[in-house]
Amino acid sequence: MSFRLRLTVFGTALVAATLIAFGWLVYELVANSQGTTQDDGLKQRATDAVGVIARVAPSELSGSISASLSGAEDLRHRTDPFIEVLTASGSVLSSTGRIGDTAPAIPKGLLSGTAAHGTALATVDVPGGPALRLYATRWTRLDLGLQGFVIAGQPISIQSTNRKGLLGFLIVSSIPTLLAALLASWLITGRALRPLKTVAQTAESIASTHDLKRRLPQSPRADEIGVLSQSFNRMLEQLEAAYVRLARALDAQRRFVADASHELRTPLTTIRGNAELLAHGPGVADDVRVAAVRDIATESERMSRLVEHLLTLAQADAGQQLELVPVSLRSLIESVCRQARASLKDRGFHNVGLTDATILGDEDAILQLLWVLVDNAVKFTRAGGSVELGLRQHDSTALLTVADDGTGIPPGDLERIFERFYQANPARSNNGAGLGLSIARWIVQQHHGSLTARNNDGPGATFTVTLPLAA
Repeated sequence: MSFRLRLTVFGTALVAATLIAFGWLVYELVANSQGTTQDDGLKQRATDAVGVIARVAPSELSGSISASLSGAEDLRHRTDPFIEVLTASGSVLSSTGRIGDTAPAIPKGLLSGTAAHGTALATVDVPGGPALRLYATRWTRLDLGLQGFVIAGQPISIQSTNRKGLLGFLIVSSIPTLLAALLASWLITGRALRPLKTVAQTAESIASTHDLKRRLPQSPRADEIGVLSQSFNRMLEQLEAAYVRLARALDAQRRFVADASHELRTPLTTIRGNAELLAHGPGVADDVRVAAVRDIATESERMSRLVEHLLTLAQADAGQQLELVPVSLRSLIESVCRQARASLKDRGFHNVGLTDATILGDEDAILQLLWVLVDNAVKFTRAGGSVELGLRQHDSTALLTVADDGTGIPPGDLERIFERFYQANPARSNNGAGLGLSIARWIVQQHHGSLTARNNDGPGATFTVTLPLAA
C-alpha cells in the first residue's frame, strides 16, 4: 500500500470516527429527550382537552361511546396521540383512539392516583394492544355538577420509530460524507506529497547518473516541505564536497603509491645490482668491491630515510596529534647550528638575531623541522656557501627563518615544493625523495603555524616559519 493511499485511508477513517461519535451523541440526545418530549406533548393535549370540556354544551358530555369510537384511530396500527374522556366513576364518555372496537382500558390505579394528586403519568400494557404512555388529569363542570378524568395517551412505539428514522438518516447522510472525505483526502495528500515525489525522483536520478550537482527547486513555502527541500539540497552539497575530497584523496593516494614505488625502485635496483656483482666472489677487483659496498650502504641509508619519511606522513594522514608543551626555540636553533657546523664543514652556518621565544610545541618535531629546512638549504647551496638561521618575535608570534645563498626556487614552484615527491629540480632525485618539505609543513600545521618560501633579492631562498608564542 502506497504512502498516499495509507494517508487517504487514515484521513477517511478519522472522518468516519468523527461521524460515528457525532451520530452516537445525536442519537443518545434524541433518545433521552424523546420521553420528555412525549410527556410534554401529552400534558399539553390533556390541558387543551380540559379547556374544551369546560366550554362544550351539556349534551356533548352524555353522548354514545360507540358513536365516539366510529372515527377513532386504531392504536394497533397507528401511533398518533389520542384523548379519552372519563366520568368520575371511570366510564368512557369519548375517545379518539381505540383498540379493536373498544376504547383503551385505563388502569384503576392511574385514576386513583389522579384523584389523589390531580395528575398522573404511567406507561401501561394494554391487553390486545401496544404499550401506551398515559397522562391523566381531572376535569370539572361546576355549572353542571359533573367531573371526571381526561387521559392523553400515545403508543410508546413512536419513540423507537423515531429512533429508527434518525438512525437511518444518520447512516444515509454519512455515506456521501465519507465519499467526499475519501476524495478530498486523496486529492490533498496527492498535492501534499508531490514535493516528496520530486525529492524521490531527484534522488533516484542522482543515484543512477551520479550527478551530485543537481538540486531540488527552491520552495517558496516556509513549511516542512520547504525545509525538507533545503535540507536535501544542503545534503547534496555536502555529498558533492565529500565526493570531491574523496576523489582528490584517492588521486593523491595513487600518486603517493606510484611515487613511493618509483623512489624505492632506484635504491633497490642499485642494491641488487651491487649485490649480484659481489656475488661473483674473488674475481672482483678490490676497488670495485669497495665501491659496490659503499653504494649499497649509501642506497640503504637513502631507503631508510625514505621509509622513515613515509612512516611520518602515514602517521600524519592517520590524524596523529603532537603533544604540545612549552619549548624554547633559541636553544634548539643553537643546537642544530652547532651540529651542522661539525658535520658539514664545507658550508657556513650562522645564527642571525636570535631572540628568546617560547612556544607550545613538540621538541622532537621542532628539531625534525629544523633539520629538514637545513638539509633542504644545503642541497641547493654550493660548497663554501652559507646558511643562516634567524629567530625574532612579531606581536604574538615567533618568526623562524632559514636562508641560503644557493640557486633559489623557480617562481612557479614556490607552493608546489611542499607537495609530496615534488622536486623542482630533477637533479635532486639523487639527493632526496621530495618528502622533507611535506613533513615540515605538517609539523608546522600541528603547531598551529604557517610555512612559506620566497626567493631572496640576491641569490638563494628563505623559508619562514610562523608559530604562535606561548601565553
